[in-house]
Amino acid sequence: MSNRYYAVCGILEIDGKILFVRHTYGQAKNRILIPGGYVKEDELPTQAVKREFFEETSVNAEADSIFSIQFKRDQWCVVFTLKYISGEPVSDGYENSEVLLLTPKEAVQRPDITNMSRAILNAYIAERDNILKKGEYRSISLKQGEYEIFGV
Repeated sequence: MSNRYYAVCGILEIDGKILFVRHTYGQAKNRILIPGGYVKEDELPTQAVKREFFEETSVNAEADSIFSIQFKRDQWCVVFTLKYISGEPVSDGYENSEVLLLTPKEAVQRPDITNMSRAILNAYIAERDNILKKGEYRSISLKQGEYEIFGV
């Protein structure tokens, strides 16, 4: 089950370039953005961003840190930085029609980038080290895989 309340997206650098997709529907139709999507029931946000990247681009990537969080009254979106694991970026041919690798500066200058992706990338250019790294805290009441903590 998916929801529209909890969302994730991510900044993935491959050889100094950021991975983008060209969206095929909704307000972002025909525009480029950083990949992401909704968190499924019983899924941690880090699992969701990993799944979304693979589904949309065939790239295996893992959440490394939290770069930013967007809050709305009815939704939040966690923006992760990811580390590349494997895979050649290709479009899923459904949610997106194209995969692009662009430098952050190239991306923010494009007229077809979404406003949110532009804002995220401008912040990334200015302060890419302003992140919350994944912590090593071990809960005594929760099992591994039931929780994650960043910044501690």
